[in-house]
Amino acid sequence: MTDQIKLDFCDVYLYENYMVVTVNTGVNITVKHNVILTDIADSHFKNKPFVYITHRINSYSVDPSVYKETSKITNLVGFCVVSKNFMAKSTAQIEKLFLNKPFEIFDTLPEAFSWAQTLTV
Repeated sequence: MTDQIKLDFCDVYLYENYMVVTVNTGVNITVKHNVILTDIADSHFKNKPFVYITHRINSYSVDPSVYKETSKITNLVGFCVVSKNFMAKSTAQIEKLFLNKPFEIFDTLPEAFSWAQTLTV
């Protein structure tokens, strides 16, 4: 079963071992947004290993300092970007440098789900 949380800046879908976040167009993700998402993850996963999947179907930006804070989440075992957009993938390659966790880029959600399962078994 999937839980869905609709926030003013994104939609969050919570699964057993991962969360999928779709950020709204034009948003600049800041540490403030990250705190909200971290609180949701803490509540849902309760120290259980999980993967964060960002489904980049919209155009938005991320403050690089967010990744420093995200790296501190002890039960976060992986992070991935899902997009078929060349620019989103290029941006993700740069973001990868700021996160101290396994980080992958996929074209489809099923690929991301499979990868998440390998990290959380």
